[in-house]
Amino acid sequence: MLDPDRNTAAQWLATRHPAMLVEVIEARGSVPREAGTRMLVSAHEVAGTIGGGHLEWQAIARARERLAANDTAPLDWAVALGPSLGQCCGGALTLRLSPLTQAAIADWPAPRPLFRLHLFGAGHVGRAMVQVLAGVPCEIVWVDERESEFPASPSPDHVQRVCVEPVEAEVANGRPGDFYLVLTHSHVLDLAITEAILRRGDFGWFGLIGSATKRARFEHRLRDRGIADDMLSRMVCPIGLPDIGGKQPGVIAVSVAAQILGIYP
Repeated sequence: MLDPDRNTAAQWLATRHPAMLVEVIEARGSVPREAGTRMLVSAHEVAGTIGGGHLEWQAIARARERLAANDTAPLDWAVALGPSLGQCCGGALTLRLSPLTQAAIADWPAPRPLFRLHLFGAGHVGRAMVQVLAGVPCEIVWVDERESEFPASPSPDHVQRVCVEPVEAEVANGRPGDFYLVLTHSHVLDLAITEAILRRGDFGWFGLIGSATKRARFEHRLRDRGIADDMLSRMVCPIGLPDIGGKQPGVIAVSVAAQILGIYP
């Protein structure tokens, strides 16, 4: 269940029955979701989640009680996550229940992306990566020289499609700390993009699809082109978590996404 964004809230306000906004405004210790997490509750629908369990069930019930009573006063509810609530996280949080209004939408915080990923390749694995990361707060710059390889359906709002040639020129448009994932249809193209990324040297993470044999061949060629060993050591190839086997595009995408997300504490 994706957290609602500003557009979702605006659509609810414009086209649906009244709703309540449930927000985690303070979190201490071990809790299901962090401060800033939001959930929308109407009489019959819910968008987003504050962590599930009995806490969420009670929050939804309270929100609907206030909707039914047309109670527009904000309510701050301090909760200890102990046995009495049926949750043993051990932390504590404060929820704020308030009506969904135009003012609330105007103050809706912009989502903070975890990372900005330059995804090179719109083939099977590239498409699977975009699907897997659809519910992750991130930015994706999806690059391919072949416009026809991109899906006919629109991409999510956080995905920017770039059709450019030569593809490796797009590396120059990255920002310091950006992530790069190279999985094109061509080893020659992979090598050109890899060289451009390693010459930048300011990436936060860089993964290249391929086997250990491919890595060894690329390292040999890149050394001949003046790429230092300490930079080559930062290249992740093969990609994905070693304990996850399988070569299906969806399996590879899940494994690589987990590897990327494992960078964060």
